[in-house]
Amino acid sequence: MTDYRRIYAPGSTWFFTVNLAERRHNYLLVENIDLLRAAFRYVKERKPYRINAVVIMPDHLHCI
Repeated sequence: MTDYRRIYAPGSTWFFTVNLAERRHNYLLVENIDLLRAAFRYVKERKPYRINAVVIMPDHLHCI
């Protein structure tokens, strides 16, 4: 984890990547895509945000 803080600017766009701890031969994200969708929906109902793009790979995901 990095030791710096980002400047908060309302309306900003963020890019981030989430990696599984065990990436080799791990298909957790695509095998459980319905649960992942439900998790995004659950959080979005409580903390509104907008996803411009998301790429879901078997072992990691990218979001903008």
